[in-house]
Amino acid sequence: MKVVILAGGFGTRIPEYSSKIPKPMVKIINKPILMHIIEHYIRHGFNEFYIALGYKSEVIKKYIRTTKLGKKTKIHLIETGKNTMTGGRLKRLKKYISDKTFMMTYGDGLSNIDLKKLLRFHKKNNKLVTLTAVRPPARFGAIKLKKNLVNYFKEKSKMDEGWINGGFFVIEPEFLKYIKNDATYLEREPLEILTKKKQLSAFRHEGFWQCMDTKRDKDRLEEILKRKKNY
Repeated sequence: MKVVILAGGFGTRIPEYSSKIPKPMVKIINKPILMHIIEHYIRHGFNEFYIALGYKSEVIKKYIRTTKLGKKTKIHLIETGKNTMTGGRLKRLKKYISDKTFMMTYGDGLSNIDLKKLLRFHKKNNKLVTLTAVRPPARFGAIKLKKNLVNYFKEKSKMDEGWINGGFFVIEPEFLKYIKNDATYLEREPLEILTKKKQLSAFRHEGFWQCMDTKRDKDRLEEILKRKKNY
Protein backbone atom coordinates (compact mmCIF):
# COMPACT_ATOMS: atom_id res chain seq x y z
CA MET A 1 0.00 0.00 0.00
CA LYS A 2 1.22 3.50 -0.86
CA VAL A 3 2.02 6.01 1.88
CA VAL A 4 1.92 9.77 1.24
CA ILE A 5 3.94 12.08 3.49
CA LEU A 6 3.30 15.82 3.20
CA ALA A 7 6.72 17.43 3.56
CA GLY A 8 6.56 20.73 1.68
CA GLY A 9 5.47 23.35 4.20
CA PHE A 10 7.48 26.38 5.32
CA GLY A 11 7.63 25.40 8.99
CA THR A 12 7.12 29.01 10.10
CA ARG A 13 6.56 28.11 13.77
CA ILE A 14 9.99 26.57 14.13
CA PRO A 15 12.22 29.23 12.48
CA GLU A 16 15.26 28.17 14.54
CA TYR A 17 15.61 25.31 12.05
CA SER A 18 13.31 26.00 9.10
CA SER A 19 15.27 29.04 7.94
CA LYS A 20 17.91 26.59 6.72
CA ILE A 21 16.15 23.25 6.25
CA PRO A 22 12.55 22.01 5.74
CA LYS A 23 10.84 21.01 8.97
CA PRO A 24 10.75 17.25 8.15
CA MET A 25 14.56 17.34 8.14
CA VAL A 26 14.84 18.64 11.72
CA LYS A 27 16.73 15.96 13.62
CA ILE A 28 15.36 14.05 16.59
CA ILE A 29 18.16 12.01 18.21
CA ASN A 30 20.49 12.62 15.25
CA LYS A 31 17.94 11.52 12.63
CA PRO A 32 15.44 13.65 10.64
CA ILE A 33 11.89 13.31 11.92
CA LEU A 34 10.96 12.31 8.36
CA MET A 35 13.04 9.14 8.71
CA HIS A 36 11.49 8.31 12.08
CA ILE A 37 8.08 8.49 10.36
CA ILE A 38 9.19 6.35 7.42
CA GLU A 39 10.72 3.74 9.73
CA HIS A 40 7.50 3.55 11.74
CA TYR A 41 5.55 2.67 8.59
CA ILE A 42 8.21 0.16 7.54
CA ARG A 43 7.95 -1.60 10.92
CA HIS A 44 4.26 -2.17 10.15
CA GLY A 45 4.94 -3.53 6.68
CA PHE A 46 4.41 -0.41 4.51
CA ASN A 47 7.33 0.14 2.15
CA GLU A 48 6.30 2.46 -0.70
CA PHE A 49 6.37 6.19 -0.01
CA TYR A 50 5.43 9.31 -1.96
CA ILE A 51 7.01 12.38 -0.38
CA ALA A 52 5.20 15.60 -1.37
CA LEU A 53 7.97 18.19 -1.61
CA GLY A 54 7.90 21.99 -1.63
CA TYR A 55 9.99 24.33 0.54
CA LYS A 56 13.74 23.57 0.34
CA SER A 57 13.01 20.28 -1.40
CA GLU A 58 16.64 19.88 -2.46
CA VAL A 59 17.61 19.17 1.17
CA ILE A 60 15.24 16.21 1.40
CA LYS A 61 16.27 14.94 -2.05
CA LYS A 62 19.94 14.97 -1.15
CA TYR A 63 19.35 13.18 2.13
CA ILE A 64 17.18 10.41 0.66
CA ARG A 65 19.51 9.84 -2.27
CA THR A 66 22.51 9.42 0.03
CA THR A 67 20.80 7.28 2.68
CA LYS A 68 20.85 3.49 2.61
CA LEU A 69 17.34 2.04 2.64
CA GLY A 70 16.08 -1.52 2.78
CA LYS A 71 15.80 -3.38 -0.54
CA LYS A 72 11.99 -3.44 -0.33
CA THR A 73 11.69 0.27 0.48
CA LYS A 74 10.74 2.60 -2.38
CA ILE A 75 10.71 6.36 -1.88
CA HIS A 76 9.34 8.61 -4.63
CA LEU A 77 10.22 12.30 -4.32
CA ILE A 78 7.52 14.43 -5.95
CA GLU A 79 7.65 18.21 -6.36
CA THR A 80 4.23 19.62 -5.40
CA GLY A 81 4.94 23.37 -5.43
CA LYS A 82 6.55 25.71 -2.95
CA ASN A 83 3.34 27.58 -2.06
CA THR A 84 0.85 24.72 -2.37
CA MET A 85 -1.40 24.00 0.61
CA THR A 86 -1.90 20.55 2.20
CA GLY A 87 -4.92 19.59 0.13
CA GLY A 88 -3.31 20.88 -3.04
CA ARG A 89 -0.22 18.76 -2.43
CA LEU A 90 -2.36 15.66 -2.13
CA LYS A 91 -4.28 16.59 -5.30
CA ARG A 92 -1.01 16.95 -7.20
CA LEU A 93 -0.21 13.32 -6.40
CA LYS A 94 -3.43 12.10 -8.00
CA LYS A 95 -1.78 10.35 -10.93
CA TYR A 96 0.38 8.34 -8.52
CA ILE A 97 -2.22 7.37 -5.90
CA SER A 98 -5.68 7.52 -7.46
CA ASP A 99 -6.15 3.80 -8.11
CA LYS A 100 -6.27 2.22 -4.63
CA THR A 101 -6.67 2.95 -0.92
CA PHE A 102 -3.61 4.77 0.44
CA MET A 103 -2.24 6.10 3.73
CA MET A 104 -1.23 9.68 4.43
CA THR A 105 0.47 11.61 7.19
CA TYR A 106 2.35 14.84 7.81
CA GLY A 107 6.13 15.13 7.97
CA ASP A 108 6.23 16.54 11.49
CA GLY A 109 4.57 14.13 13.92
CA LEU A 110 5.44 10.86 15.63
CA SER A 111 3.22 8.22 17.20
CA ASN A 112 3.25 4.57 18.22
CA ILE A 113 -0.08 4.01 16.46
CA ASP A 114 -0.70 0.46 15.23
CA LEU A 115 -0.97 1.19 11.50
CA LYS A 116 -2.28 -2.25 10.56
CA LYS A 117 -5.01 -1.89 13.14
CA LEU A 118 -5.83 1.54 11.70
CA LEU A 119 -6.14 0.01 8.23
CA ARG A 120 -8.41 -2.81 9.45
CA PHE A 121 -10.59 -0.23 11.17
CA HIS A 122 -10.84 1.79 7.96
CA LYS A 123 -11.89 -1.22 5.89
CA LYS A 124 -14.44 -2.29 8.48
CA ASN A 125 -16.11 1.14 8.62
CA ASN A 126 -16.19 1.59 4.84
CA LYS A 127 -15.83 5.40 4.76
CA LEU A 128 -13.91 7.59 2.31
CA VAL A 129 -11.45 8.78 4.95
CA THR A 130 -10.35 7.59 8.38
CA LEU A 131 -8.36 9.94 10.56
CA THR A 132 -6.58 9.13 13.79
CA ALA A 133 -8.06 10.93 16.79
CA VAL A 134 -5.59 11.63 19.59
CA ARG A 135 -5.67 13.37 22.94
CA PRO A 136 -3.31 16.37 22.72
CA PRO A 137 -2.40 19.33 24.90
CA ALA A 138 -5.30 21.77 25.30
CA ARG A 139 -3.70 24.32 22.92
CA PHE A 140 -5.02 22.38 19.93
CA GLY A 141 -8.44 22.41 18.34
CA ALA A 142 -10.96 19.61 18.58
CA ILE A 143 -13.21 17.20 16.75
CA LYS A 144 -16.47 15.69 18.00
CA LEU A 145 -16.96 11.96 17.70
CA LYS A 146 -20.14 9.95 17.57
CA LYS A 147 -19.35 6.26 17.72
CA ASN A 148 -16.78 5.85 14.93
CA LEU A 149 -17.82 8.92 12.92
CA VAL A 150 -16.59 12.49 13.05
CA ASN A 151 -19.66 14.73 13.28
CA TYR A 152 -17.82 18.02 13.86
CA PHE A 153 -14.48 19.13 12.42
CA LYS A 154 -12.88 22.54 12.91
CA GLU A 155 -9.16 23.16 12.63
CA LYS A 156 -7.79 25.20 15.55
CA SER A 157 -11.23 25.44 17.16
CA LYS A 158 -11.49 26.77 20.72
CA MET A 159 -13.71 23.85 21.60
CA ASP A 160 -12.13 21.34 23.96
CA GLU A 161 -13.67 17.96 23.31
CA GLY A 162 -10.49 16.11 24.20
CA TRP A 163 -9.75 14.76 20.71
CA ILE A 164 -7.99 16.25 17.67
CA ASN A 165 -6.84 15.14 14.25
CA GLY A 166 -3.58 13.26 14.89
CA GLY A 167 -2.52 13.23 11.25
CA PHE A 168 -2.42 9.52 10.39
CA PHE A 169 -5.00 8.88 7.65
CA VAL A 170 -6.31 6.09 5.47
CA ILE A 171 -7.91 7.50 2.32
CA GLU A 172 -9.95 6.22 -0.60
CA PRO A 173 -8.98 7.76 -3.97
CA GLU A 174 -12.53 9.10 -4.50
CA PHE A 175 -11.78 11.66 -1.79
CA LEU A 176 -9.48 13.59 -4.13
CA LYS A 177 -12.49 15.02 -6.00
CA TYR A 178 -13.29 17.15 -2.93
CA ILE A 179 -9.96 18.99 -3.25
CA LYS A 180 -10.31 21.98 -5.59
CA ASN A 181 -6.81 23.28 -6.26
CA ASP A 182 -3.40 24.22 -4.86
CA ALA A 183 -4.96 26.71 -2.43
CA THR A 184 -7.11 24.08 -0.71
CA TYR A 185 -6.30 23.18 2.87
CA LEU A 186 -6.98 19.49 3.45
CA GLU A 187 -8.08 20.25 7.00
CA ARG A 188 -10.77 22.72 6.04
CA GLU A 189 -13.42 22.33 3.33
CA PRO A 190 -12.62 18.78 2.13
CA LEU A 191 -12.82 17.16 5.56
CA GLU A 192 -15.68 19.40 6.66
CA ILE A 193 -17.68 18.23 3.62
CA LEU A 194 -16.97 14.59 4.47
CA THR A 195 -18.11 15.22 8.01
CA LYS A 196 -21.52 16.45 6.73
CA LYS A 197 -21.75 13.45 4.40
CA LYS A 198 -20.87 11.08 7.28
CA GLN A 199 -17.89 9.81 5.33
CA LEU A 200 -15.17 10.67 7.85
CA SER A 201 -14.47 8.05 10.51
CA ALA A 202 -12.17 8.32 13.51
CA PHE A 203 -9.76 5.75 14.87
CA ARG A 204 -9.11 6.53 18.53
CA HIS A 205 -5.47 6.30 19.57
CA GLU A 206 -4.80 6.55 23.30
CA GLY A 207 -1.04 5.92 23.07
CA PHE A 208 1.95 8.08 22.32
CA TRP A 209 1.52 10.99 19.91
CA GLN A 210 3.50 14.19 19.58
CA CYS A 211 3.72 16.73 16.79
CA MET A 212 6.68 19.05 16.21
CA ASP A 213 5.28 22.51 15.64
CA THR A 214 7.82 24.39 17.75
CA LYS A 215 11.30 23.99 19.23
CA ARG A 216 9.63 23.13 22.52
CA ASP A 217 7.88 20.23 20.80
CA LYS A 218 11.18 19.16 19.25
CA ASP A 219 12.89 19.10 22.64
CA ARG A 220 10.00 17.11 24.12
CA LEU A 221 10.22 14.54 21.34
CA GLU A 222 13.92 14.07 22.01
CA GLU A 223 13.24 13.51 25.70
CA ILE A 224 10.57 10.91 24.90
CA LEU A 225 12.72 9.02 22.40
CA LYS A 226 15.66 8.95 24.77
CA ARG A 227 13.45 7.21 27.35
CA LYS A 228 11.58 4.85 25.06
CA LYS A 229 12.69 2.49 22.32
CA ASN A 230 10.30 2.77 19.36
CA TYR A 231 8.44 5.43 21.37
